[in-house]
Amino acid sequence: MKVGLFIPCYINQLYPQVGKATIELLERLQVEVIYPSGQTCCGQPMANSGYEYESVGTCNNFVENFKGFDYIVTPSGSCAYHVKKHYDIIPQTDAVTKVRNTIYELCDFLVNVLEVKNVGARFPYKVGIHKSCHGLRGLRLGSCSEKVTEPYSHIGTLLKEVLGTEIIELSRKDECCGFGGTFAVTEEAISVKMGKDRIQDHLNNGAEVITATDTSCLMHLEGLVTRNKQPLKIRHIAEILNSVVD
Repeated sequence: MKVGLFIPCYINQLYPQVGKATIELLERLQVEVIYPSGQTCCGQPMANSGYEYESVGTCNNFVENFKGFDYIVTPSGSCAYHVKKHYDIIPQTDAVTKVRNTIYELCDFLVNVLEVKNVGARFPYKVGIHKSCHGLRGLRLGSCSEKVTEPYSHIGTLLKEVLGTEIIELSRKDECCGFGGTFAVTEEAISVKMGKDRIQDHLNNGAEVITATDTSCLMHLEGLVTRNKQPLKIRHIAEILNSVVD
């Protein structure tokens, strides 16, 4: 299979190690990965800010760069969700339909396309999973606490097979971290309180590391952890799955 790698803006600018971990992990699993150099943003930040129709050029550029791949993989649930659910603003050509149907968040791709559980990683820490909202309730990367269904978690399925990792149970398993894109700017006080509550839940249950499928959520939590000098590490799931050694 031929896979196109999409690296979101904030990973490209602020967390390049997450992008590197993603491509290294996929290549270690014998996946042919190509990074289209003409890629930019998926358009999500403009849409979240109320300027969706000004992102039309960005959306068309995304489709042009990724229409030739069998699958598109991104270490971001929110970006994958945006492409899948919000590209109605451009004409629904065959290329657009294909791109919307073949984009996958990294864990979703590993579990449901490659059908891989054990990626050969080692990460000897107590890890708390933050279930990002777009991935959880948009892409259904895990079960939601408000539904009476069989519990599952793609990120949890992968972490269970990581040597040395202990997944800790949270008191509020799928609560929002408070980031919400521009919500963190327009509603700063509420955003900070939500983030602090999310961090405290991890601390109360003995977590040493917080992980998630979205660097945007982790960036929000890392800012609070750093500012308050709390004993937690923040790692994207791609970094953990690519940790062959500590």
